[in-house]
Amino acid sequence: MKKTTKKLTIFFGIVCVLFTAASTCYSITFNDSRLVEPMDFSKYVFQVQDLPMLLSGIFLGLFVLYLFIQLIRAIVIKKFRESGVKSTRKLNPKLGLLGFCGFFGLMGFWTYSVDKTIFPFAFFMFFGFFGFFYEGKMSDTFMDERYLENKMKAHFTANKIALAIIFLAIVILGRGSLLGNLEYTLIALLIIISLSIALEVFLSEYLLYHYDHDKQNFQDEE
Repeated sequence: MKKTTKKLTIFFGIVCVLFTAASTCYSITFNDSRLVEPMDFSKYVFQVQDLPMLLSGIFLGLFVLYLFIQLIRAIVIKKFRESGVKSTRKLNPKLGLLGFCGFFGLMGFWTYSVDKTIFPFAFFMFFGFFGFFYEGKMSDTFMDERYLENKMKAHFTANKIALAIIFLAIVILGRGSLLGNLEYTLIALLIIISLSIALEVFLSEYLLYHYDHDKQNFQDEE
């Protein structure tokens, strides 16, 4: 991701959050909290006053989709470059702040109470963006045999932990409905899988950073 693109992404993210907060305040103050408090959408009738909340919801959804696309694009580019490049890509550790986008997953509790929508819980995956902090700290690192060995070990450990969590969740939740409600079971499973994916993405970078630096410190001491 280019430096200009990074700045624009952070800028539009801040604007999106501020617009959502402003539209929420407007709805609470001047529009009887429509689209903020739980309501029956089967009886919903559009009003012009609803536009700020509707637009903020659309912009927020598009921004999250854009972040997801950028994540997939970054992964693909990284895999492509690793085949011919001998150094890791240059990345600003401050991009790790994008991990706070994972808190958008909390919107799932609100959308579920409004219209039974559970998709926002998948946003918990974005907690994995915190891994950019450690990847940034290893920018332009020469990928020798030791580095590649540490990377393989880190990814293997992270995958094993994430898969173990998902396996235990399926075994435990698959035995019956949570609190007597199958919807709660599905929500719990979606949250656990999303958090497990985020953990795998973050942990692979975190472990790689510590494996690499721990061995360097050990060699320096010798």
